[in-house]
Amino acid sequence: MRSGAEHVQWTRGGADAAHLSYGSDPSQHAQLALAATDAPAPVCVVIHGGFWRARYGLDLGAPLANDLAAHGIAALNVEYRRVGAGGGWPQSGADVAAALDALAEAPPEVANRLDLTRVVALGHSAGGHLAGWLAGWQAGGRPGSLAPQRIRLTGFVAQAGVLDLEAAIAADLGAGAVTDFLGTAGSPAAMAQASPIRLLPTGVRSILVHGDRDQDVPLEQSRAYAAAARAAGDDALLIELPGADHYGVITPGTHDWSVCRAAVESLVR
Repeated sequence: MRSGAEHVQWTRGGADAAHLSYGSDPSQHAQLALAATDAPAPVCVVIHGGFWRARYGLDLGAPLANDLAAHGIAALNVEYRRVGAGGGWPQSGADVAAALDALAEAPPEVANRLDLTRVVALGHSAGGHLAGWLAGWQAGGRPGSLAPQRIRLTGFVAQAGVLDLEAAIAADLGAGAVTDFLGTAGSPAAMAQASPIRLLPTGVRSILVHGDRDQDVPLEQSRAYAAAARAAGDDALLIELPGADHYGVITPGTHDWSVCRAAVESLVR
């Protein structure tokens, strides 16, 4: 497994949009929403959730990416290989790493509008796992078979993230979703490579946003990660949303989403 893509191809999709293909698989693509700013804009890599399953796609992240761009942050909405469509561990991780790296190969008319010294990730649920995993992996170079990144995250926001895979398996989150994600790779060594809580410290700031009425991913996932991250020396902020469920954080126009957007903005200042 390597983060380097088989091929990277950028095409413009209008004045403020671009499409990225970062591999040969149909799922290896992303949409970039550019911010209408005079200076190069910071970048947020949006990683959708859906318990890593193929029936969920980047349409979940499109409203978030568009809202971020409207607020001055360029947003790369990433699709990746998922369980049931060639994904799972380690393919899904390799894909988000490759999509991030592909920002380094953006054409000049796109690159000139991006500030690649300020790049953060925003991930919901399983996407929060991939955002936290990417931050942890790049810090420690784990797993070793992945090539070093050219573009590095400077922070991440997890929206109800699945950040402790062992606890998620014990709680049977997503009716076997974590076991399906790890597949035959679900060995102790794979768990050590794939679970964000096992990859601390990241060395970058994290903000964990989680509703206390979440019925899909329990708040304890974020609480445990925040405590472990702080104990490891990371700057980790936990924001608990009273009365919030699993989906308000990905619904623009809601208070829950505004908290997430403000979290991204604070990381790229």
